[in-house]
Amino acid sequence: MTKGNDTKITDELYAYALAHNPPLDVVQRELVETTYAELPAHAGMQSAQEQGPLLAFLVRLTGARHIVEVGTFTGFSALSMAQALPSDGVLIACDISEEWTAYGREAWEKAGVADRVDLRIAPALDTLRAMPAEPHIDMAYLDADKGNYIAYWEELVPRMRPGGLVVTDNVLFHGSVTDPRATGNADAIREFNDHVVADARMDSVLLTVADGLTLSRRK
Repeated sequence: MTKGNDTKITDELYAYALAHNPPLDVVQRELVETTYAELPAHAGMQSAQEQGPLLAFLVRLTGARHIVEVGTFTGFSALSMAQALPSDGVLIACDISEEWTAYGREAWEKAGVADRVDLRIAPALDTLRAMPAEPHIDMAYLDADKGNYIAYWEELVPRMRPGGLVVTDNVLFHGSVTDPRATGNADAIREFNDHVVADARMDSVLLTVADGLTLSRRK
């Protein structure tokens, strides 16, 4: 096996990378800080800081107007994507927590994008299955309970337009995906990754961004 390089992401290098990415705006920064201050036991569920600008970049790159997010938490990723949408675009955010998404609602209002976010509080599989069955989604972001990743994938993929993009977070799951004896969420992610790489409907690449990010394009 040949590795492309041996760069180690030190704290200094990570800070350097953040400094050379688009900075978070005031509302984004406040939401990140509030999440860590108010929900310290769960703040690790928030998408990494560098993923906000990346998601916004992908929205603009794909020309997305209709986005579905599975797993919203306190709304940082939804905020980043909604800000990149055109004024008539819509992001359907799927979550089951009124408490956690309340932070997102407040941030979306402050950022002036609340009219672009359609938050649906219900089991995400129910929300996805209620959507039109034909291809109509431009972009999806999957970052929810890992045990249902394959089920979410199977609801999303048929609904993606040709060229549509599915972005999946946590596909390295803290490095534990290399353990053949993995159980629980790590094993679920291992199964999901195998499922994705074998899916002939999609072109997929797994990237070592944050906790692992897979980009999948509908053929």
